[in-house]
Amino acid sequence: QVQLVESGGGLVQPGQSLRLSCVTSGFTLEDSAIGWFRQIPGKEREGVSCINSGGNLKYYADSVKGRFTISRDVAVNTVYLQMDSLKPEDTAVYYCATDLFPFLQASVVAGIPPSDAGTWGQGTQVTVSS
Repeated sequence: QVQLVESGGGLVQPGQSLRLSCVTSGFTLEDSAIGWFRQIPGKEREGVSCINSGGNLKYYADSVKGRFTISRDVAVNTVYLQMDSLKPEDTAVYYCATDLFPFLQASVVAGIPPSDAGTWGQGTQVTVSS
């Protein structure tokens, strides 16, 4: 059974950092692309970052470029999203998902809504507020 479980969200002040984790199971992480998305109430899910199956291609939305870093540790089946210099506008529920890399890339780079074919975690809340 394919599963993704996010953790690491919380309440932080502007300028602080958080590291989100996405623990995967039921599939081989080395063969799979993973994306991070976020969503605020009333808005569509937004692509934030993605990493390909080889781990060598990483993409970021313009809104987080230079502040967020995606990485993975295949030994523990986990993908991370390091979020630095957080801003109030980063407040959202953050999700990880597995899908075909072109679909993830399109969401992150071009803002195309994510496909329905991917498998998603349950999300973790990130709140940035003073």
